[in-house]
Amino acid sequence: MLTITHQALSELAAKARAYADVFQLPLQHRVWKGQTGDFMGSGIGSSLDFQDHRSYMPGDDPRHINWQAYARTGSYTMKLYREEVRPMIDLVLDVSDSMWVQEEKQNRALELFYFVFYSALRSGAAISTSVVRGDRFEHLTDDAVHSHAWSRRLDGMPETSAAASPDLRPLPFRAQSMRVLVSDLLFTESPDKLLRALTRNKGRGLILAPYVNSEANPDWDGNYEFVEAESRLKHPHRVERNLLKKYLTAYQRHFDIWKTLCRKYDVALARIPSETDFQAAMQAEAVANSAVEIM
Repeated sequence: MLTITHQALSELAAKARAYADVFQLPLQHRVWKGQTGDFMGSGIGSSLDFQDHRSYMPGDDPRHINWQAYARTGSYTMKLYREEVRPMIDLVLDVSDSMWVQEEKQNRALELFYFVFYSALRSGAAISTSVVRGDRFEHLTDDAVHSHAWSRRLDGMPETSAAASPDLRPLPFRAQSMRVLVSDLLFTESPDKLLRALTRNKGRGLILAPYVNSEANPDWDGNYEFVEAESRLKHPHRVERNLLKKYLTAYQRHFDIWKTLCRKYDVALARIPSETDFQAAMQAEAVANSAVEIM
């Protein structure tokens, strides 16, 4: 369960807004379709930036016919100009309880959420924001994110099983949008279903996965009482070297599978450490994996 004061949430959001002046989403290297904006579009535009010629096709706007070329050749050709459009970003925050177990991880997840939101607004993108828990989702208005009122909506979302992965299939992703998921990816289901949903209708997927060192590289030794994040059930265990080795092997294999399938679906994946400052954390994988770019 997310437990954070309104004041602390406001402070995290303010920090994340400042990070949007340092890093940006990778929007520049894609051709977009959408409303008028500042990014390269795939249609015949109306800007003054001439691009090329091509043959006339039925349905083309006759205003872009090169009449001088027609007078010379008798063939219709079109003048192509750069179309400027607004990219579309669909932001999804996984609000499973495992996201809030440690304070460092909770804060990093929230920083990533607000960073994507403000980075999208800064770029002039048309953003749609949702939270998801299991097979349930809630759409958030921009005002709810700005005011941080969205966090109170989580209490009304139903509980899910401990092993439930966020189901993105019901979300109304816009065709050809960039879909950014903030999730720790700590569920047992194969990534295929999630990645297919993330990339349907020619969408581009991007995953920012916060983690803490205590889960990635724990130093357990002796008797421990583990608490399951979602169910709150307690499980006493004695952790010895062999058991710890099995855990580390399984953890590594889990994310190796994610990385392999993300390459298959052409989804950018960056795991973001929670114990370091935001800029250092983003430099670790997000920049190298083209999940974000330095401005």
